[in-house]
Amino acid sequence: MTPTPAAPAAHRVAMSPATVVLLLTLLMGIQPVTTDLYLPALPALTRDLGANIASAQLTLSALIICFGFGQLVCGPLADRFGRQPVLRVGLSLYTIASVLSAAAPAIEWLVLWRALQGAAMAAAVTCGRSIIRDLYAPHEGARVMSRALTGLGTIAMASPVLGGVLVEYFNWHAALTVLAVFGAVALGLVLWRFEETVPARNPSATRIVPMLRNWRSVATHPTFLAWATLSALTYGGLFVTLAGSSFVVIEVLGISRAGYGLFLLSSSIAYTAGTFLCRRLLLSRGLRGAVAVGGALSLAGGVSMAALSLFGVHNVWAIAVPQWLYALGHGIHQPCGQAGAVGPFPEKAGTAASLSGFGMSVSAFLVSTWLGKHLDGTVYPLTLGVGVFGVGIALVAWTLVQRHGEPQRATAVPST
Repeated sequence: MTPTPAAPAAHRVAMSPATVVLLLTLLMGIQPVTTDLYLPALPALTRDLGANIASAQLTLSALIICFGFGQLVCGPLADRFGRQPVLRVGLSLYTIASVLSAAAPAIEWLVLWRALQGAAMAAAVTCGRSIIRDLYAPHEGARVMSRALTGLGTIAMASPVLGGVLVEYFNWHAALTVLAVFGAVALGLVLWRFEETVPARNPSATRIVPMLRNWRSVATHPTFLAWATLSALTYGGLFVTLAGSSFVVIEVLGISRAGYGLFLLSSSIAYTAGTFLCRRLLLSRGLRGAVAVGGALSLAGGVSMAALSLFGVHNVWAIAVPQWLYALGHGIHQPCGQAGAVGPFPEKAGTAASLSGFGMSVSAFLVSTWLGKHLDGTVYPLTLGVGVFGVGIALVAWTLVQRHGEPQRATAVPST
């Protein structure tokens, strides 16, 4: 059954629930498209542009860190001016940056345009998370978010396969051109169908003192800390695979680019299955119960991947099967974490969404930077990295989230 926007402290608009889910799918899906479709092209563009692995990783690191800081800017802007103008400007810049990335003549230019792409992408993702809180209460928001992330999973399934095929039969420029097309489609839908969802614009949201006060009130809230930490860890573990698997699977294990695309496709299928499982668990166990199950899956996937590699089992199946378990858990943690982090803050959902997203981006940036220095022609940076994150996720899911994870509305902070 399609959920309808009806919740306390939620804003009603005339958009149908199907339109809301489609819009959220594109806005949230822009992130995996920008990374997953690009990954099969990474070894090819590294050779074509005469770059080393560290420079190639910088194209991901720059994207992610600018995405993180961009969210800190876009959240308050969206609370002050509304979601619609921020989406229009952000998606326009994203499309332009994507065209320039596809035409980049050198690795330095590609890093620059990917950085702009990340900053612009922040508008789409931050507003997408904010729209969820504008329209839904936390538990209902988690269910709607899981529906949108099922669509995101479908996009993520197609992205690496399409990227691998384009690189195999054309070149990396063709793969990056698809990002411009995606950005233009998302922009077209916003211009055509999106209606403003912000309940009331906050004119003080971008003033320095109130903004810092809002950040502090959000960042120190125990419910926010629990869910934001979970989201940062689960995305960090995923990013170990996103940033490191192309070199490990293609260069170390000798799998073709098309085969690597299938590897990512299988992980996306597991993630999509996790979003379906999330909806069932939310009905039977609630937010905290769902995440407890997800923590067990994350732990099983991470520890088994690390253990197999340490016992000398170095093949694609020893990475793929544990990754499926981890991706199942990720499909539970993401919708719950993103809805839970903004749950206590209906009046400043943009700020809460931006801070949560910033934490995820910092986690991914640290992973990408670390991998750029430690990818050494073995499977261990990938397998042990996922193992460490799997343990961390389980600990947070079974402790912090169980203690503080029930969203309660925060006390309003004065804006003067």
